[in-house]
Amino acid sequence: MATHGALKRRLAGDLDRHFPELVAEMQGAVYNGARRWLPDRQDAEDVTQEAFVRAYRALQGYSTARIAEIRLRPWLFTITLNLCRNHARSRSRRPQQAVLEEWSDIPDSAKVEEDAVAATAVDEWRERLAHLPARQRDAVVLRHVVDLSYIEIGEVLGCPPGTARSDVSRGLSQLRTMLATEETQ
Repeated sequence: MATHGALKRRLAGDLDRHFPELVAEMQGAVYNGARRWLPDRQDAEDVTQEAFVRAYRALQGYSTARIAEIRLRPWLFTITLNLCRNHARSRSRRPQQAVLEEWSDIPDSAKVEEDAVAATAVDEWRERLAHLPARQRDAVVLRHVVDLSYIEIGEVLGCPPGTARSDVSRGLSQLRTMLATEETQ
């Protein structure tokens, strides 16, 4: 994004004053990415918050020149993806706990139905994504949920942009196959 160069200069000049701009600009995308990688909404919120905490701490230790060289989006999504992987790894080692939500109001039945349909669709896509190899899943999420370029995806995944493009293409192809199979059943 064109504004990232100006934002990096502002961050380098006064991190405390301008870091909230980075959060405001990127928090939605970071959360959306985390939400696709993690099955629980609260976990995605926690990872989003932790990603910005870690980014802030890292930037505090960087020189002005280093901040000027950072490609903010890939750098921030590398942090986010690593946190998601760590979270999923640690969660797999713990027993699952059932969460009971508090009911403060009697919900509107039309809203409940609408929310249920939306939640089901999200769960179905999360399930489909879970069947992809990890690298393809990460590439598809970074491209089609987070809207990173292939160059940025390559930076996050540590591969050339052409490989990132192939991973996205293969992932999408497998998702199309899954959809076609579901439609015929």
